[in-house]
Amino acid sequence: MLQSRLQALPRRNPTTPAAPAPDLEDQNTEHELDESPEDILESFLAHLCPDDATAWHGDPGQHLLYSSPHYGDLEIAVPSYPEQSNKPSETNGQEKDNDANDVDDSRKLFAHFVWNSGLVVAEGVENADILQTEGTAVTETQLESIDIWNVKGESVLELGAGAALPSLICALANASKVTATDHPSSPALTGTIAFNMEHNLSKRTPRPSTEVSIYPHEWGVLTDTFAEQNKGGYSRIIAADCFWMASQHENLTRTMQWFLAPGGKVWIVAGFHTGRPIVAGFFEKALNNGFEIETIFERDQVERDENGEEIRREWLPVRDDESIERRRRWCVVAVLKRKE
Repeated sequence: MLQSRLQALPRRNPTTPAAPAPDLEDQNTEHELDESPEDILESFLAHLCPDDATAWHGDPGQHLLYSSPHYGDLEIAVPSYPEQSNKPSETNGQEKDNDANDVDDSRKLFAHFVWNSGLVVAEGVENADILQTEGTAVTETQLESIDIWNVKGESVLELGAGAALPSLICALANASKVTATDHPSSPALTGTIAFNMEHNLSKRTPRPSTEVSIYPHEWGVLTDTFAEQNKGGYSRIIAADCFWMASQHENLTRTMQWFLAPGGKVWIVAGFHTGRPIVAGFFEKALNNGFEIETIFERDQVERDENGEEIRREWLPVRDDESIERRRRWCVVAVLKRKE
């Protein structure tokens, strides 16, 4: 089970407030470590509730232990959202109100979680690397997974990276280049992504030769230096749970088209915590903006079959008889490419 790979580490900053649960309708290291009962319970939720697929993990400023079968234990910092200044206001209160609004806007980006779809990408890339490294006979499903998730020698761009776990795994799997991006106002860009990459890559012997970079990027804005210098520069683009704002689907597809190299592919992974229609809406927008779907299926995030392989089924934009609990167990995995 995917979420059982994550375990909460003792909090470095026990005073950090909990983040609000996402409404998806449209670090300070000087503190004493505090392993609270909540941390312990959170670590075992995946085992206590094996049928419940949680869409997101962690809390602002928290560190998680990602147990990787191939790469060992990885420490993943969860971004902290900006906190309102404690300095007394020298104005009539307007500045304080603006600060509070900025905090609310930053929370809406939801960079301060590790999303389950990111775990799907990370597992897929890692498994493809394992199967290629072992060189043993593979099943038809495993062969397809290698074809989808292999990043060896590829240039990878992650959009809406947050904690950037997929980017880290791609670097460990010997992608030639990995670039993690997030919205310019995202708290992930204030040191969290840099920590997750450097802290874990520096422990590898030898250290992966992957070229790693981190940039701010606002979807659809293609006139900044980063965009101008990297047009068509990536053979793999990751978009994991980036689809909950329908108003951004157009901008997201523009960004994908801009950065995708000739013959490149876009990985789409999305849970259904926002409902199926909004995910289906993104696919419709992508097809109307120069993409076609090479591969698409739904994947069970909780159970595997008797052979230990992932359970897949046909992607459907509507399942009338599906309960909320069942819907949360599944995600859609798709590979997009440019229309020929």
